[in-house]
Amino acid sequence: MITPKRLQKGDTVGIVSTARKISKEELKPAIQLLERWGLKAVLGKTIGAEENQFAGSDTLRAADFQEMLDNPKIKAIWCARGGYGTVRIIDKLDFSAFKKSPKWIVGYSDVTVLHSHIHNFGIETLHAQMCLEIENKTEEARESIRTVLFGEAYSIEMKRTDSVAPLGILKGELIGGNLSVLYSLCGSTSEMKTDGKILFIEDLDEMLYHVDRMMMNLKRNGYLKNLKALIIGGMTEMKDNKVYFGKTAEEIIVDLVKEYNYPVIANFPAGHIKDNRALIFGRKVELEIETNKVVLKF
Repeated sequence: MITPKRLQKGDTVGIVSTARKISKEELKPAIQLLERWGLKAVLGKTIGAEENQFAGSDTLRAADFQEMLDNPKIKAIWCARGGYGTVRIIDKLDFSAFKKSPKWIVGYSDVTVLHSHIHNFGIETLHAQMCLEIENKTEEARESIRTVLFGEAYSIEMKRTDSVAPLGILKGELIGGNLSVLYSLCGSTSEMKTDGKILFIEDLDEMLYHVDRMMMNLKRNGYLKNLKALIIGGMTEMKDNKVYFGKTAEEIIVDLVKEYNYPVIANFPAGHIKDNRALIFGRKVELEIETNKVVLKF
C-alpha cells in the first residue's frame, strides 16, 4: 500500500463536503485547530452551498472534490461532515492525478465510500473525525489526526472488555468503516476486499434487526469468512422494535462470526463516539491482544 506524504507546517488542507450541507460558521473550530497545528485551511465551494439536505448538487460536490484532488497545493482533504451523499458522486470522480500523487483523505461515516473505493487503488486513507464537532471530541481523538498527518509514530491502546479474542499478536491490513455504508457498496466497484485482512466496523442510529440483516449479507457474500480479525467500534444509539430483537449490536456481530475462530475486539475507541481515534486504512498493522489490554500498532 502507498502512504500519502506526511504534512509539514505551512501546508494547506482542503475542506469540502461530499454529503450533507454545512456552514462556514460550523467549521471555525476545525479551521482554528489546523492553524494551531501550523497548517492552512482552504474551503471548497461546497461549504455554505445547499440543495435540500446536500452541500450543493451532485455536480457541484463532485467538481469541488475533484478540484481538491487535482490541486498539487492541497496536501490533504478533510471532509467537513457525513450524513449521506458521497456514493452519489463517487462515479463522477477521476482519480488519475491522485494515484500519481496521493494525499490524505480524512473522514469517516459516509466517507467510508471514499475509503473503500480508494483502498482498491492500493492507497492508504485516514478514518477519523470530520471537521464538524471536532471541538466536542477528546483531545486524544484530535491529536490522533495530527499524529498521522505529520507522520509520527502512532498506536492505540485500550482496556480489554471482551473474552472472545485469544492472547497473541497478529498482523494484517486494516480496512473497513461504517457498516451501513460497507453493506451498501457490496457488488459495486467500490466494494471492499476482505480476505486476510483486519476488518473494522462501526455504526450509528440503526435498528438492531437491520444490523443483523447487514451482517448476514456480508457473511453470505463471503466478506467475513477469511478475516484475520474483526474490530467493532462504536455501535451508537442503536434502536429496537416493540418486540425486542434480544441481543445488543455487539452480541449480534459476535454470534454471527463465532464459527470462524478469529479474534473479535469490541468497544474499540473509534466511530460515532466522543473518543473517535484515527485509523489508517490500508496500513499493515500489528494487533497485540493481552490479558487486560489491546494495542493496535500502525
